[in-house]
Amino acid sequence: VPYHHIDNNFGPDASGDLKRLQEAKETEAPSTWIWTKADSLFLQLIKEAHARGIKIVIDGVFNHTGRDFFAFKDILKNQQKSPYDNWYSIVRWDDPQTPENEFDYKGWWGVKSLPELKEDENGIVHGPREYIFNACKRWLDPNGDGDPSDGIDGWRLDVAEEVAKPFWKEWYAMVKQVNSSALVVTEIWHDASGWINEQLTDATMNYMFSRAVVAFFIDQKKAISAKEFGSRMNDLKARYGLKHLNLLWSMLDSHDTDRLASMVLNPDRDYDKQAGPRDNPEYNVRKPNAQERAIQKLIVAFQLTFAGAPIIYYGDEAGMWGADDPDDRKPMIWPEMKFEPEAHHPLHGKSRPVDQNGFDADLFKFYQRLIQIRHQHPQLQKGDFEFVNESMTDDLVVLKRMLNQQTSYLAFNRSKQDVKLQLNVNESRTFKELWQGATVNPVNGKLSIKVPARGFVILVNE
Repeated sequence: VPYHHIDNNFGPDASGDLKRLQEAKETEAPSTWIWTKADSLFLQLIKEAHARGIKIVIDGVFNHTGRDFFAFKDILKNQQKSPYDNWYSIVRWDDPQTPENEFDYKGWWGVKSLPELKEDENGIVHGPREYIFNACKRWLDPNGDGDPSDGIDGWRLDVAEEVAKPFWKEWYAMVKQVNSSALVVTEIWHDASGWINEQLTDATMNYMFSRAVVAFFIDQKKAISAKEFGSRMNDLKARYGLKHLNLLWSMLDSHDTDRLASMVLNPDRDYDKQAGPRDNPEYNVRKPNAQERAIQKLIVAFQLTFAGAPIIYYGDEAGMWGADDPDDRKPMIWPEMKFEPEAHHPLHGKSRPVDQNGFDADLFKFYQRLIQIRHQHPQLQKGDFEFVNESMTDDLVVLKRMLNQQTSYLAFNRSKQDVKLQLNVNESRTFKELWQGATVNPVNGKLSIKVPARGFVILVNE
């Protein structure tokens, strides 16, 4: 399978759906909307996912549309005579008296293929506002019977800060009215505690977590110490409180960044900066080696045992690597499929090794096992935490997770040498190290165990 990321499969009956849409002539009125075969297949996916205890959160992009969106197409055709003339940020209408086309409009960040919806001090203006609300209700409760169990389970809001807060306050209230359990997560790259306090969102994509993780586990010349890392994690708890911190998406990478595996190969950058050959000709595009995979595993071990809702970007668990867009959006590697090797450098004239592509079963099992450990120990999911500074070195992070009578000690060693961990646990109960399976008995309230180079330990009291 070649590495292109354009999929020409648009549902079970693409040509039939196109014909149905052309005949339906959908507008902003929900009464004109139809369910395509692709829509129906997605509703079936929701049903099957729910039957397996899986929730579905979809992406909402309410700041802009594409040029093929029905309202913008009508504007292109009818200009200021269009009933949607107030939907977009129009800079200039075409003058039919001249041979030139003077029509101009604002595009998202100047991208003309993504025309921006019009806003005022209250956010998206009336017209597109009602359309967005109705579309969201449709996916939250598809048959409109007041029971949202057949609908999606939440929204991830793209570029949320680029729409004024009054819009989100009204929109958030609408979502909770339709489904009080629906999750709302915003894309905000810095402190979003104000958004949560103002009841505009339930959580955010925790890129502050991501930056700190990269600064400790990946960076070399710019690396922060273990105590500084712990301080940054404590700062997150101070900003959000433990309850909300446990809801935040603890990201490592996403469709907007280079992949975690490639971050490891390219240390000492600001997060999501110089994240590919276009911006950084020296960006290393090769496949990670075993030592670099060990760093990836160490990072994932921390992510899956720390506070927050861990988000794994598709394919990381299968061994995928890649720079920022489009290299981070390659087709998923599946175990039953064969893929072409990567042999060409994106920059003409630069060389690179020929890297074999394939499903990494060992890495996949590593992720599976850590997820299982998290599920089996509630203190790792929603317990409080504190960093054990007296046991930490510059390269060794040690923390304690607590929930009721359940206690875990965790240590993460970024150095290339084994480290002896000594803990004052002040109790006599036996601890089990979950990863290697060892049993550790405290002596006079103290516990001692080796933490492997670029490795970790997970200690749980029995």
